[in-house]
Amino acid sequence: MADPSNPPRTSLTTSTYGDQRTIRANKSILERSLNKTRGAEVSLNAQSYMFSEMLQYAQKRVNGIQDLEKRMNEFGYRVGTRLLELLSWREKVPKRETRVLGVLYFIHSVVWKALFNKQADSLEKSTENDDEYMISDNEPLLTRYISVPKELSQLNCNAYVAGIVEAVLDGCQFPARVTAHTVPIDGFPQRTTILIKLEKEVLQREELLK
Repeated sequence: MADPSNPPRTSLTTSTYGDQRTIRANKSILERSLNKTRGAEVSLNAQSYMFSEMLQYAQKRVNGIQDLEKRMNEFGYRVGTRLLELLSWREKVPKRETRVLGVLYFIHSVVWKALFNKQADSLEKSTENDDEYMISDNEPLLTRYISVPKELSQLNCNAYVAGIVEAVLDGCQFPARVTAHTVPIDGFPQRTTILIKLEKEVLQREELLK
C-alpha cells in the first residue's frame, strides 16, 4: 500500500504504438527545466481566457478606468519581475545592460518573443522629448478577443503589458514610467504603443557613458 504522506513526485504512463513503447513523466510545473522549451507552452485560447478572467476580476474591485488600468499595470508588474529572472537564466545574460538602447532592444525582441512569440513591430525614440521611447505592437495578442463596452472606450487593457515592461526596466536599473496607448493606423485599428518615460537619473547616467 502506498504511503499517503509521501506521494510520488511524478507519474509515469506507458503507451504502446506498433513495436514502439514510450514512457512519459508528467512533472509538476515546479520540476520543469528553466531552459528553453520547443513551441508555445500556453495555447492562445487559454491565454485569452485567463487574461479575460483577470480583467473581470480587477473590474469588480475598482472605480473608473484609471483605477482599472492601474490595477492591470500592477498585475503586469508582478509578472514582469518574475519574467526577467526567468529570461536572465534562459538567455545566459553575461552582464547587466548599461545602455538605454540595449535594454530597450532586449524588451523589443527577447521579452516580446517570450510573451507573444514574436518581436514588437517598432522601437522608436520621441522627436520631442529625450526621455521618451515607444514600443509598438500592431496587433496586440492579449486584447485580440477582448470586447470593451462603450462606457469603457478609453480603456487600454494593455496597461498589463506596460506593467511588465516597467518591471523589466526597474529590474535592469532603468527606472521609468510606462503607459499603454491605442494609436490606430490604416489596417491596424488596435495598434498599441507602450510609452516609456525614463527617469532623469537614467539620462544622466547615459550622458556619462558616452
